[in-house]
Amino acid sequence: MRARVVVPLVLASALLAGCSDDSPPRSAPPPSPSPTATAPSPTPSATPAPREVSVLGLATQQLTGSDLKLGKVRERTATYTSYDVTYRSRSTTTAGTSDTFRISGVLNVPQGTGPFPAVVLAHGYIDPAVYVRGQGMTRERGYLAARGYVALHVDYRNHAESGDDPDLNVHMRLGYTADVINAAKALTSSKRVPVDADRVYLFGRSMGGGVGMKALEVAPGLFRGAALWASVSSLESENWNRFTRNPTNRQAALNGQVVRRNGTPQQNPAFWRDNSARPFFDRITEPVLLVHGRNDDTCPPRWARATKRAMDAAGVDAQLAWYDDGHPFGSAFNAAMDRTVGFFANAGR
Repeated sequence: MRARVVVPLVLASALLAGCSDDSPPRSAPPPSPSPTATAPSPTPSATPAPREVSVLGLATQQLTGSDLKLGKVRERTATYTSYDVTYRSRSTTTAGTSDTFRISGVLNVPQGTGPFPAVVLAHGYIDPAVYVRGQGMTRERGYLAARGYVALHVDYRNHAESGDDPDLNVHMRLGYTADVINAAKALTSSKRVPVDADRVYLFGRSMGGGVGMKALEVAPGLFRGAALWASVSSLESENWNRFTRNPTNRQAALNGQVVRRNGTPQQNPAFWRDNSARPFFDRITEPVLLVHGRNDDTCPPRWARATKRAMDAAGVDAQLAWYDDGHPFGSAFNAAMDRTVGFFANAGR
């Protein structure tokens, strides 16, 4: 995969000197020379290891995606065939502990011999208790496949026929990010799906937009470009305050576990910062297309503007496209998809 060289941004502050003359008076004797002494060499301070539950903590893990299996045919059209699929998503920490989950999904493969460019789809929030395989981005998956892209919709762990991760929520749902990264790896290592490994893209929507940002930071260079539609905030404290602070559904107990273990954003701001995408935008090496509706009442437009400004400051090649539409994208869907497909076709050139 192509990757640009990243130079981390370093912010430095300068102390401003006063305007008074600090030279010694003329009558003062010259200062005595200091006795020669060998100064002790400063002891280099070790960089602290990132906390285990954090974006950088996930980046230290070895992520492996493999064993992509094609199941029953869901649909055949003149332009593509759709399959139920599963793959293996494995995460191994530096301490040697590992978790492996079988992840379900839906795969659309264009007609022809390939190799084809591919897109990994990260869907938005749907209560896992009612979620069914492939739900949330059916339109996008079909649109891409009809235009020659292999499209893999990831169900995530704890969804549909995927394996269950009891620690998902207390681990800030970073498992979703691991599953998306491992989906790309399983896809490019498959011998049954003709994918061009140099043209794999990421498409995240709503919650999946936040998942996608973190995937770009954890695995820079894996994708050639990313489109993030109607994304949640790149700061987890803002997502908490809008969606989680006063839960009214069955997630209340799980959200309580997060707070008991890690505190609220007000009580433990460092933890919530370390699990946010925005502080680590300087790790992103791919071009990014942000797509947002001016009338989005779920993920406020100000979030998209703030994310774009932060990406610009971090040196990310980012675009922000506005449409007169709401969060689900109705009337503007085709226009936004045309722009997204065009962005993928030109990303990394």
